[in-house]
Amino acid sequence: MYRQGDVLIVPVAEGAVPARAADGPRERRDARGRLVLALGEVTGHAHAVVGPGELVREPGPFGPLLLHLPQGGRVVHEEHAAIALPKGWFRVVRQREYVPGSVRIVAD
Repeated sequence: MYRQGDVLIVPVAEGAVPARAADGPRERRDARGRLVLALGEVTGHAHAVVGPGELVREPGPFGPLLLHLPQGGRVVHEEHAAIALPKGWFRVVRQREYVPGSVRIVAD
């Protein structure tokens, strides 16, 4: 398991990757060529992956992301140390917080 700020990255065994990931919508890379896992609404900083790979959004209000890194990659952020990830599949989960009557994703 890997954590960078409010982003949790959990390895997923190849056999446990949902079949729908093959047809799921792919997230686009940003202008700098990165796969953005979480964008800071206030600072504009981003938790992002550099290197080859795909980011698949799963359905739902908090839509976890599935990250596929065929050659490994690095998670970077302007205010955190980079994290090296091995090749494989990962589930990307944003930290949530309870607000009376609901739940929301933590914002930078």
